[in-house]
Amino acid sequence: MLAKRIIPCLDIKNGRTVKGINFENIRDAGDPIELASFYASQGADELVFLDIIATFENRKTLANLVKKVAHEINIPFIVGGGISSIEDVSILLNAGADKISINSYAVRNPIQIEKLAGFFGSQCIVVAIDTKYIDDDWFVYLNGGRIRLPLKAFDWAKQAESAGAGEILLTSMNHDGTKKGFAMDITMQLSKNLSIPVIASGGGGCMKDFLDVFEKAEADAALAASIFHYKEIEIPALKKYLNENNVETRL
Repeated sequence: MLAKRIIPCLDIKNGRTVKGINFENIRDAGDPIELASFYASQGADELVFLDIIATFENRKTLANLVKKVAHEINIPFIVGGGISSIEDVSILLNAGADKISINSYAVRNPIQIEKLAGFFGSQCIVVAIDTKYIDDDWFVYLNGGRIRLPLKAFDWAKQAESAGAGEILLTSMNHDGTKKGFAMDITMQLSKNLSIPVIASGGGGCMKDFLDVFEKAEADAALAASIFHYKEIEIPALKKYLNENNVETRL
């Protein structure tokens, strides 16, 4: 069995790391370069960098900031936000990203998943799904949660996998920033029915939440932001706890 991964997330707005609740009430959480360096030293397995307003503002991801962050870390680096072409992906990979995360671009142009996977390899392509439970099901949202689509998260995840996605980053908008636990049902549904890794995101608030999402929902990785940014949970302590509870992580 592959070791489970712990992934801090840097949500970037105007060059700063920020964090909100349910995609709203955004507040400052620190300098992204300093945080990235700290997480690498703490034993994070990967780092996610999301320019959360790039798509909304119709601009590109901050490639210069990506380059500075990449210079400070020696762990896999996933970058997303504002990506809309093969050229964008090339720029970010050349800036130091190991994988790219696409969301709105993938939904609006599913064929591009296949093209990007063919050009760069599936291992580079992470399809991010922002989803919200409403009207008795999980639906896909775009543009930082501003646009609801008549598309169910599970159906879209299966389509993305078939198109060549190498991984799914699943964020529950209902749970985001609440620290009340991950979205177990939709995470489990994807984990059990996809052959590619699923990263659970949204709601991690205590160590037991991570244990549950790995044990019960069978996620391959768990992503969190504020609990790491504000040092409510230290990554070494979390990994020690998981290993003591028979969930293998890299110490």
